[in-house]
Amino acid sequence: MGRGAQSLARVAVTVRAGAAPLWWLGVLAAGIGTLVPGLTGRRIGALAGAAVFLVAFAVVALARRRRYTHLADCATRAGRHDVLQDRRVTLRLRRRAHRTRLLLAFLAAVGTSFAVPVVGGALLAGAGAGLWAKALWIGRRERAEETLLWLRTDWMAQGPVGERVKGFRTTGIAAGDAAPGGARRRT
Repeated sequence: MGRGAQSLARVAVTVRAGAAPLWWLGVLAAGIGTLVPGLTGRRIGALAGAAVFLVAFAVVALARRRRYTHLADCATRAGRHDVLQDRRVTLRLRRRAHRTRLLLAFLAAVGTSFAVPVVGGALLAGAGAGLWAKALWIGRRERAEETLLWLRTDWMAQGPVGERVKGFRTTGIAAGDAAPGGARRRT
């Protein structure tokens, strides 16, 4: 990279990277939870799991929206020499960075099934669905403003709106290989 060039990753893709693993591990953990009677019983566990799913979905989908909006409003145009990271690379790096946490969360969700069946898995699945909804929200904003939001890859360790993130960069709607919202671009 030349002087002043930065490697940039899509904001929506970094948000969306955790959605699928959390969703599928949550569904698997909830499925395992239905096999275990637990201390409270399956029926109470399933009802509590449904409530926990809805709360987790809402909390994750709505969390830090003000910070996302502020960073998007203050975004600067990406430079000519900035390097746009591929969607697959961003997904792979984000998932690899969090695989230990995902495994521990899955094991904890399965472990809680012995006390309250389904609840731990519903929590994970709700968080995954909330991340997916947040990526869709970002995608609607990107379509409305006809700009894609990017962040520097060296700031991604704490997440797309972590403490180190000072601002987003923008490009035109056709840049990169991901559609608005972080989904795979249809060819």
